[in-house]
Amino acid sequence: MTDPEFLRKLNSTKEIEITVTGRISGRSISTPIWFIHEGSRLYLVPVTGSDSNWYRNVLANPSIQISAEGNKIAVKASPITAAGKVSQIVEKLRSKYGTGDVAKYYSKLDVALEVPI
Repeated sequence: MTDPEFLRKLNSTKEIEITVTGRISGRSISTPIWFIHEGSRLYLVPVTGSDSNWYRNVLANPSIQISAEGNKIAVKASPITAAGKVSQIVEKLRSKYGTGDVAKYYSKLDVALEVPI
């Protein structure tokens, strides 16, 4: 079960930080990201879709760390490539962050990640 403090911090922030392992370098790489939280799952959408380096790193090594306001958990991410499911997640992202901002920052919406928490 996820730490209640992590969930509290997650629910009070609009942006999390993920840390992935570089598929070539093997180094830890951190990046801020918007997210959708539903029940025991987080959904992440890379801003440049399947071209995002952090997404490609997760494909090579699905173990990632998520930090919400300094509270961290280690999880395994699963790619979502089915167009219908990705579209549903993108619509939720637009609802949470605004259609204009999603259009402004996201250039390719072809994949997402599901993360159990």
